Amino acid sequence: MNVLITGGTGYIGTSVLQVLRSRGHLVRAVVRSDESAKAATDAGAEAVVGDVTDVAWLTGQLRGADGAIHLAALGQDGDDALIAAVLTAFEGTDKPFVYTGGIWTWGDNPDITEESDYRSAALTAWRVERQRRVLESDLKASVISPSVVYGHGKGIPAGMFTYGPRTEDGALPLIGSGEQHWSTVHVEDLAELYVDVLERAPGGELYIAASGVNPTVREMAQAAVGPEGTLAPESADETRTRLGELFAEALLLDQQAQGTRAKQRFGWSPSRPTVLEELAAN
Repeated sequence: MNVLITGGTGYIGTSVLQVLRSRGHLVRAVVRSDESAKAATDAGAEAVVGDVTDVAWLTGQLRGADGAIHLAALGQDGDDALIAAVLTAFEGTDKPFVYTGGIWTWGDNPDITEESDYRSAALTAWRVERQRRVLESDLKASVISPSVVYGHGKGIPAGMFTYGPRTEDGALPLIGSGEQHWSTVHVEDLAELYVDVLERAPGGELYIAASGVNPTVREMAQAAVGPEGTLAPESADETRTRLGELFAEALLLDQQAQGTRAKQRFGWSPSRPTVLEELAAN
């Protein structure tokens, strides 16, 4: 397929682009700058420089594609524009469209499935309506909701624990008490799922991208500092002061997921190192 992607030079998008190219797809990456255009071209994509929130322009770009994956972090207004363009360009076709959601839309939940009720953190509450709009459209559209993404020394776990601040005595601050779980997925495993869904999904379904490894914040922090390292628990209020109200609320969620639907539908089998193994290695 000739696949148009947004966010193709970002953390997740870079891996998705690589998987698309490895499976023989042509990739057109929408970028905003000449610098990003070079990165996309170097990765084997055709760079298309433009404003992804320009509905008329993006509609024209999409009409020449066989399918599309949306990975750019545009926010509520940007996603509204993108969805409008996809609805116009792909209406009446069977071209696949893959939209990105997020695990935080389910709030605290020890066993998140695609049928679970939404109790979203404020930071991502806007995503729920956009996901509904995509899934209830007449398009061959799917939604992937990634868990907390890690890999290659990047992502939230590395930012919080490997490269996070230390107290005056060298302890690593936890996020709250550290007893909350995070559902996790390696960026390379996630990228393979995006392409599986693009190639094989029937449309109209949501897929939670979760490896099934759901460690606590304390376990991840301890892996990062090693067995001799020390940790410094915080109150929830202290974490909110340090990280900001919205981000802290999301990171304080206690979430676990298995990603069963994706594994059963596509034989998706996450195989990269777990988040604990990666944090310990770095």
